[in-house]
Amino acid sequence: MQKEKNNWYASWFNTPYYHILYKDRNHREAALFMQTLTNFLKLNENDTILDLACGKGRHAKYLYKQGFNVTGVDLSEESIQYAKQYEKPGLHFEVHDMCLPYPKQFDAVFNLFTSFGYFENEVDNLRTIKSIKEELLPNGFGVIDFLNVELAIKNLVPSEKKKVGDIVFHIEKYVEDGYIIKNIRFTDEGTEYHYVEKVKALVLQDFKEYFEEAKIELKHAFGNYHLNDFDENTSERLILIFN
Repeated sequence: MQKEKNNWYASWFNTPYYHILYKDRNHREAALFMQTLTNFLKLNENDTILDLACGKGRHAKYLYKQGFNVTGVDLSEESIQYAKQYEKPGLHFEVHDMCLPYPKQFDAVFNLFTSFGYFENEVDNLRTIKSIKEELLPNGFGVIDFLNVELAIKNLVPSEKKKVGDIVFHIEKYVEDGYIIKNIRFTDEGTEYHYVEKVKALVLQDFKEYFEEAKIELKHAFGNYHLNDFDENTSERLILIFN
């Protein structure tokens, strides 16, 4: 029996297999990025940060350890249930749809690790940008950490296998209708699974158009976690800082 999921980000992120596939993510790199970013933004101890689409709270926990008051939100109930075991005064998690404004304002709102551009409807990307604007205190900063689409497409590996424990993930990547698509198929305990990841192939100009419509000012565009300038030909990331 094959289990097919339609609303990919709501279903895939809410399954344990997502966390199995990506369990080897670089935690040291994430911690250093949070240190570099908060230093650059000149955030002070006890400043408030919203970690938008926080997953299981990896970045939120680093930010809390740095002395910030952190709220992490995500659409995945499973991820938030996991993250809640780390809650304490100054570190809070809850389920929330990032298309909608969170009912509080923050010194900074971080949307990290390509947690943008998932939506089928183009209007939802703009709704998310406008929601971030509403979530910022006066003089607060928004940050979107996205992939550099030009380089990602250039270096796209069409097919690969990844074995994690007893599961072999068969991964196919391609570009279609303006999205970078990843098909993920595997079998576990006799059941076949198929999940899809879709990220809209947004470039810097697309974000500039969102920001203009939302009346947001782009302050910086960086190309990696060391916050070097963005170059569409060589940068691994597209990190946008705005308010």
